[in-house]
Amino acid sequence: MISASNIPRVIWIHTIVIIAIGLLALYSASFNNDVVGLSVFYDQLFCAGLGILLMLLLSNGDYRKFFDVAYIVYGISVVFLILVLVMGRQALGATRWFSVAGVSFQPSEFSKLAIIFFLGRYFSQRAPKLSFDFSSSLRDLWADLIWPLILIGISMALIFKQPDLGTAILVMGIFLIMLFASGLALRFFWALLGVLALLMPVAWHFLKTYQKDRLLVFLDPSLDPLGAGYTITQSKIAVGSGELFGKGWLSGTQNQLNFLPERHTDFIFSVIGEEWGLLGGIVLVYCYGVIIYCGFKIARHNKDPFGQLVAVGIVSILAMQVVINIGMVMGLLPVVGITLPLISYGRTSFMVFAILIGFLLNLSKKRTIF
Repeated sequence: MISASNIPRVIWIHTIVIIAIGLLALYSASFNNDVVGLSVFYDQLFCAGLGILLMLLLSNGDYRKFFDVAYIVYGISVVFLILVLVMGRQALGATRWFSVAGVSFQPSEFSKLAIIFFLGRYFSQRAPKLSFDFSSSLRDLWADLIWPLILIGISMALIFKQPDLGTAILVMGIFLIMLFASGLALRFFWALLGVLALLMPVAWHFLKTYQKDRLLVFLDPSLDPLGAGYTITQSKIAVGSGELFGKGWLSGTQNQLNFLPERHTDFIFSVIGEEWGLLGGIVLVYCYGVIIYCGFKIARHNKDPFGQLVAVGIVSILAMQVVINIGMVMGLLPVVGITLPLISYGRTSFMVFAILIGFLLNLSKKRTIF
């Protein structure tokens, strides 16, 4: 059992362990990589140092300042999502990167942070009051559900247009979880999920061809073994061949012989599974689990509705990305292009999660006055 006073220290320890595992895996993934080379490791090493410093700075101070600028931050994120479609850099068939003063970043990653703060402020000021009383239900339906859904839907649509199906799914997940955490009655929550489930066949027609191929290959990898199914097949071979203890650092054959594409980004867990085995994977998942547990404990004991909701949003996005990434690497979920937090290579993704962890550390401090 983790006491409230030990939560910051526990979060720090497990976060540092995750970052260390990520750097070891990234070095191995880039050590003999014909595509990217060791430059990505040194880049991530710099981000790790900067991220730890940022976490230290954000763990202090008054987190309520984020409440004051939450709507402004969300507005800025939408502007960047529009700009990236107009002036962004295209790579691998997607337009997701935007450069400011020579520094490239992904607005879709920044939007996760902005949406958590936006929903935290919105729902902390107006808890859902939906009821079956017709005289007030339409007004409450608009304020409690439709209006915030429209605003979040704008970000989702812009992200989906890039295209970035994985992040769009995560944005909807953040919305649903924070809506439920804000106090929405269970019957209305299930009704909303039912409506979204009915709309899924319609969403199929808006997917790109390669996105449809990924979903079909998930159901049957043999449909395109040398195309859409190649990466996931190689990933499962890598993870399975690691067995219990793994093949050892820098000794994974699928990794070092360049059979595994995208192993420095979305499929880096394959490198961990091959070289560190089942035990290495369990250690990593355990570290994530401890942080998630601490986050929910912080949310439960925080007396500020904004702090509660933001804590729930942070641990929710962390949990969703871990589950989806590891699930797709092991062939248990479709490939949707989701990074493994603080492990996969990516400056914006790493720095956003560093900010979120720093904010969580700030929330862990005991306060009696808000």
